[in-house]
Amino acid sequence: MITTVRGRLIQKTPTFVVVEVNGLGYHVNISMATYETLPNMDSEVFLFTELIVREDSLTLFGFSEEKERKLFNLLISVSGIGPKSGIGILSGTKQEDFQNAILSADTTFLKKLPGVGKKTAERLIVELKDKFKGFVGSESNLVQSSNSTEDAVLALISLGYTKSSATNIVNKAIKSSDEKIDKTEDLIKLALKFSMK
Repeated sequence: MITTVRGRLIQKTPTFVVVEVNGLGYHVNISMATYETLPNMDSEVFLFTELIVREDSLTLFGFSEEKERKLFNLLISVSGIGPKSGIGILSGTKQEDFQNAILSADTTFLKKLPGVGKKTAERLIVELKDKFKGFVGSESNLVQSSNSTEDAVLALISLGYTKSSATNIVNKAIKSSDEKIDKTEDLIKLALKFSMK
């Protein structure tokens, strides 16, 4: 298994790079997020990698962060999501926004991603919601418990906000906080303050 690649960057595009290691050129598929972190040509580059083995191919995918590789592996664990679709999703959104969309069951947001229709969005939510609770953990203060997020969204909807507006406001409120918000009522109060800005 090839888990990392370190070498000279001899070609880069928004979808793949070629990294030369000891005279061999490795073709590595990447997301836009990783592309934006790449150094200049002929510089040394380091990527976390995932080798996908199929009957007729060996395909290498690369990531600038370990967290992105973990998210990629979670994505391709969902039935109907292949490696190319997984990279497409990673390229179409920020990791934090995608995680929040899953935890708040925001199908409208998910359907805007490349190759994601209504059924795929629903499948992503069902299969990833519980996994994301453990995946994010203490790494990010963006993700609250799904119950508090959902309750805050429902509270805003009851006040006349649309579901998409309520979800956006709650997510923005979460992002604006320097600390994790455990209580639903605190999240609702912060969301209401944020909606008035």
